[in-house]
Amino acid sequence: MNYSAGEIWLIIGIMAVGTFAIRFSFLGLIGDRPMPALVLRLLRYTPVAVLPGMVAPLVLWPAATGGQPDAVRILAALAAVLVAYRSQKIVWGMVAGAVVFYAGLWTTGQF
Repeated sequence: MNYSAGEIWLIIGIMAVGTFAIRFSFLGLIGDRPMPALVLRLLRYTPVAVLPGMVAPLVLWPAATGGQPDAVRILAALAAVLVAYRSQKIVWGMVAGAVVFYAGLWTTGQF
């Protein structure tokens, strides 16, 4: 599809208005009211859910292997989860996952 410069700017403008409307509906309309305890409790889990939500597709459907899961990525993800769970430190889990990932790539000759 080929878009003209005007059409691209129109799309950007519509996306900006839509993004603002979504954020304002939550922050602007109910931001000054106290939130129910259930909502506050659930919002605490948002950061914990975002990281796996971004990483899981890269582990299960990596573009580097044509969308097929491979053992190196799965082992790295398992190492990251196990170390983070045992140590209760997310950073150590990320380090362990990176070490296992790059060691696996080097071992298999993909690095």
